[in-house]
Amino acid sequence: MKHFTIAIFVLIGTCVIGSQERAQAQLRWSDSKKEGMRVRLVALAAADPRSSFFTTREVFVAEREIGHEEWSLIKLVFTFLPYQPRLSESGLDYSLVHEFTALRDPVCDETLAQMTSGPDHQQLNLKYAADSPTRDLERRRTPLPCYQTTADDYAKTDREPIPAPPPPTPTLSRR
Repeated sequence: MKHFTIAIFVLIGTCVIGSQERAQAQLRWSDSKKEGMRVRLVALAAADPRSSFFTTREVFVAEREIGHEEWSLIKLVFTFLPYQPRLSESGLDYSLVHEFTALRDPVCDETLAQMTSGPDHQQLNLKYAADSPTRDLERRRTPLPCYQTTADDYAKTDREPIPAPPPPTPTLSRR
């Protein structure tokens, strides 16, 4: 009976001390959800060489549609398997609108300066899409929100006309 009483006290003490910490589990699914988006490719920032066995990735500067004819710059990381086509193979063309689901990943947010700096501080050039509106992307200092997608999440591509730039605002000057 003496050993039984000691075992009960040890068990109660272990439960009290152990209840202070929460158990952490490894979930097989993520809390964040993929969201559908429409994207125009502005420039190709990096493309890994195609692998015969592993996934390969391409990194783009893209514009995400946020409203009617309203677009916002993002960083897009596209991964694909050896038997799947590259996103850049569909044509690096600004008039193409790509539809897919993507996952927001704040860990990979970067500025354009960080995206274009290579090893040993070499400056890498962006490969701009055809008909991409001229922009001074290098002067942009805010981090671009990063979205990750795969070839499996790709839905379709549509060709849409590029919206005309707004007319210049008249300026008055003194004569």
